[in-house]
Amino acid sequence: MFDQWSYLIGRPGRQDVLVVDPGFRTTHLLEALRRRSLRPAAILNTHGHSDHIAGNRALKEAFPDAPLIIGRNEAHLLTDPVANLSAAFGHELTSPPADRLVDDGETLDLAGFLLEVREIPGHSPGSVVFVARDESPPIVIGGDVLFAGSIGRFDFPGGDGRLLVSGIRTKLFNLPDETRVLPGHGPETTIGIERLRNPYVGERSELDRLD
Repeated sequence: MFDQWSYLIGRPGRQDVLVVDPGFRTTHLLEALRRRSLRPAAILNTHGHSDHIAGNRALKEAFPDAPLIIGRNEAHLLTDPVANLSAAFGHELTSPPADRLVDDGETLDLAGFLLEVREIPGHSPGSVVFVARDESPPIVIGGDVLFAGSIGRFDFPGGDGRLLVSGIRTKLFNLPDETRVLPGHGPETTIGIERLRNPYVGERSELDRLD
């Protein structure tokens, strides 16, 4: 109901994959894994809002050895229905606690990918993006930080528009133009397109001050 993307990311010829932000339609993820004989090397949460963590429990039950990974400053949302916004929608959703907490600047080696963790709060208190800089082109697993022609909302509890805009400009816009951005909602985009055209944070944006 939130039109949220979950991702299975892997390399040809390998059975281990990354599961990113498992949402409400968990049966589809589990069926895709089963049909292709794939197993999660890790379950990655870009942040802890309910539409991005709703499938964590089912994935952990099916694959208990797959570590659940989230940013350190976001971990409390997993077990707090108010903080993860599920209570506001009338269903108090919780996730198993994280198996591993990551910090800004860490590097993860999972399923054949080297992923750099970049914390960009603002949409939520401790959102992280995962950057695969060694890919050609590089890839950003972006959650709800940067969208095609937009940015994440910052009117939720724990949101901060200044932090979000600053984080995008300093931690994403320093990547090559051709870098693919895989967002949590909406179509894929590139860093170059958003740097040039994004009306909120791009070069032509006037959103330099948020009151």
